[in-house]
Amino acid sequence: MEAFAADWLNLLTRWFHMVVGIGWIGASFYYIGLDVTLRKRERMNEGVYGTVWQVHGGGFYHVEKYLVAPKALPDDLVWFKWEAYLTFLSGFALLIVQYYWNAKAFLIDPKVMALAPWQAIAISVAGLAAGWAVYDAVCRSPIGRNTALLAATVFLMIVAASWAFSQVFSGRGALIHVGAFVGTIMAANVFMIIIPNQRKIVDALLKGEAPDPKYGAIGKQRSVHNTYLTLPVLLMMVSNHYSMLTGHPQAWAVVALILIVGGMVRHFMVRHEAGDPVAKVAWALGLAALGLVGALWLTAPKTDPRLAGLAASDQDVIRITAKHCTMCHAAKPRHEGFGEPPKGVMLETIEDIRRYAVLIDQQAVKSDVMPLGNETGMTDDERRTLGAWVARQ
Repeated sequence: MEAFAADWLNLLTRWFHMVVGIGWIGASFYYIGLDVTLRKRERMNEGVYGTVWQVHGGGFYHVEKYLVAPKALPDDLVWFKWEAYLTFLSGFALLIVQYYWNAKAFLIDPKVMALAPWQAIAISVAGLAAGWAVYDAVCRSPIGRNTALLAATVFLMIVAASWAFSQVFSGRGALIHVGAFVGTIMAANVFMIIIPNQRKIVDALLKGEAPDPKYGAIGKQRSVHNTYLTLPVLLMMVSNHYSMLTGHPQAWAVVALILIVGGMVRHFMVRHEAGDPVAKVAWALGLAALGLVGALWLTAPKTDPRLAGLAASDQDVIRITAKHCTMCHAAKPRHEGFGEPPKGVMLETIEDIRRYAVLIDQQAVKSDVMPLGNETGMTDDERRTLGAWVARQ
């Protein structure tokens, strides 16, 4: 019953996280698109920076953006913040349910670093908090006034964090923490910078004072950062389904390429919405394509030459899977974290093993993401034996 309850808690938390995340990303994409499509017009209200006409759902909308704020505010001013807050809170709850609750299976790999669950959790929380502190300090420093230098610095900071996480956590745990690291920065931008700055503007208006335009400019900077980080963070969040990413020995390099691909695709989308000709921003898609080719090359499966001529019988494979796999992948799993075999995969007979040979090769031979957290201590020799057997099927 505990595993059953954990599965439902995981599912409902994940569902909620997806729903509010879609709301946040949708609002973010809409307002960035709105910003870049604003136009100056002959007749505009005082203080208006630009306007845009839109059509949607059978109706027409006329939107105005004030450079700072209008002289008076309506009582029904709408704030967009809870989408971001709830995405972060539900994401952290999912981190607890999936990775902290089953830290030995999903977060810790003794071959990487032998940690007690509380140590891994403490490193996780400290790493996420430190990421925001360093990022915010960089943005407030002179580097923050140079867009290109700031972008390069944030890029290197995320890559460095991915390397650091890979030295501490399992492959799955490392990449999900890169996603959480970036997601924390994005949510903190809203909670710590964008919304407080907007409140300062509103408070100044209520006092009859002229708002300082710097608060709007800072908020806009962080909002732009969020939109460029969105596509990479989405891929990081689903990375645990792909052993070619989580099991890669140079995962930090894969992260770097993902940042380039996602960031450049988003740049093309933004500039295309702004009305730039495709030819003017095609370089961004070209750079994204190069990054994708690099990722494909880096993660391409490579055959271990040591498998040639290596003896591997059915009995050898049954022995290895019985020792390392069937605690989870059995009709009645013995692992406390599972009430049924993950994804319905059972490896109790040689027929079962042949059926899932390709998956075994991906998960336990070409990468070491299985067994989870290498709890059972599968050796490199055992992995090669499995690989040699799979190669002959």
